[in-house]
Amino acid sequence: MDALQQTTQDLDRLETRLRELIKRLETLEEEKRSLQARQESLVTERAALIERNEEARSRVEAMIGRLKALENSA
Repeated sequence: MDALQQTTQDLDRLETRLRELIKRLETLEEEKRSLQARQESLVTERAALIERNEEARSRVEAMIGRLKALENSA
């Protein structure tokens, strides 16, 4: 095999490897976008759950206050 053929084969292998890497990069970029969207969704969901939890806590505290008031008036 002469130097030209060797260089051609080397370039072909390099081109193949570059195509594989580009494909992998595109896959990783799509996965990153998907994960970022999922994270944003989870952060929003968490905020809503925290708010609901606080509302429930306030209602429970109000009920406890009313029960204590009833107990003291009885």
